[in-house]
Amino acid sequence: MNPLYRNDRPGQFPKSWYAATTDLPPERPPLYGQTVADVCVIGAGFTGLSAALHLARKGLDVVVLDAHRAGFGASGRNGGQVGSGYNASQSTLEKKLGADAARALWALAEEAKQDIRDTCARDIPEARYTSGVAHGFYSAKEAREAATEARHLADTYGYDQIAQLDPEEMRALVKSPVYQGGELDMGAGHIHPLRYALGLARLAEAAGARLFDRSEVHHIAHGDPAEVRTDKGCVKARHVVLAGNGYLPNIARKVNAKVMPINSFICATAPLGDRAADVLARDIAVADSKFVVNYYRLSEDKRLLFGGRESYSIGFPSDISTALVARMTTLFPQLAGVPVDYVWGGTLGITMTRLPAIQCVAPNVLSGAGFSGHGVALSGLAGKVMAEAIAGQAGRFDTLAGIKVPNFPGGTAFRAPLLTLAMTWYAFRDRLGI
Repeated sequence: MNPLYRNDRPGQFPKSWYAATTDLPPERPPLYGQTVADVCVIGAGFTGLSAALHLARKGLDVVVLDAHRAGFGASGRNGGQVGSGYNASQSTLEKKLGADAARALWALAEEAKQDIRDTCARDIPEARYTSGVAHGFYSAKEAREAATEARHLADTYGYDQIAQLDPEEMRALVKSPVYQGGELDMGAGHIHPLRYALGLARLAEAAGARLFDRSEVHHIAHGDPAEVRTDKGCVKARHVVLAGNGYLPNIARKVNAKVMPINSFICATAPLGDRAADVLARDIAVADSKFVVNYYRLSEDKRLLFGGRESYSIGFPSDISTALVARMTTLFPQLAGVPVDYVWGGTLGITMTRLPAIQCVAPNVLSGAGFSGHGVALSGLAGKVMAEAIAGQAGRFDTLAGIKVPNFPGGTAFRAPLLTLAMTWYAFRDRLGI
């Protein structure tokens, strides 16, 4: 079944804490009939809205189509962590791509974070950008490796925002008995992602972009112009941006071959009040070193927003809460019995290498996807550099596209079975503490 509709009702935001604390705008009308544009953007999440905003500000006529609504997908449901770098260390990128390419990629990732900070401060203060992301480690070896990488970032890139935490310091900050050390990156941060996505949509429209909800694309007829077809309409455009990520329907084989949709889940406890200080000592976000990562932070009304447990089938499990709450209370036994008010899931896109797949899939069709858990910052960056490329300056797009991402073995038919086997193995290793 189409992942666009397997777990959600058309056009209805999930019953998340994010949706409950956001002034949701009225649904926009769908596309009817034929229209012409310079660029057609497919997907109104961080990537598509960023592309639309930058293109419209350059004076191009932009149409954005979303099968549901702006901010509906992963961009409005995620953990909100604005992380540093990529889902691979800079040392690893240097070995894979060379020092110059790695340095250029680091500069782009730093710019991605700064763009979010600036946009929130200037235009979307309701997204509440807040500095600080901690990382928790389950072994002294992991802590030592992270400290080595942090020193490398400081010495090679001048990045001095990461403080190392010994086990006692980590437990004073993150009140969990399991971590054997940690670090705190004050150059990273966290936001309310749905408010941010809706703010980007508002800015894109103010710049002149035309957004259409409930307008699923079912076919792209390639050519110059390309024809982007929905059930009720068609856009003829000189350029197309594919920005559906894990929600992209099967309309672009070159994207689907590299990007696999997986599901992740978040719960929100009841407000903790003064007990919030018994979980986190500061208003920071946290992620840990489990392969299936735990990620969490406090909300503005002192709930714990706790994410983790992934699934690799299209459908959500019938019971999301039990396993997710078990992960939470393993980390924080003091939360046993605390009511959970919201539970929701969403679909992201991952790649074989866990690095983003930025590519030109046809002469006038660009794609950005597969951000693999680092999408809050990197997806907006992808939209920005695709806009630059369409406007005639492709250098930074080429830098991101230089991250060569392989296809999943066996194509789309075997992505999920192979990854499920791999994840079973990693889950087994996590339980053994390997």
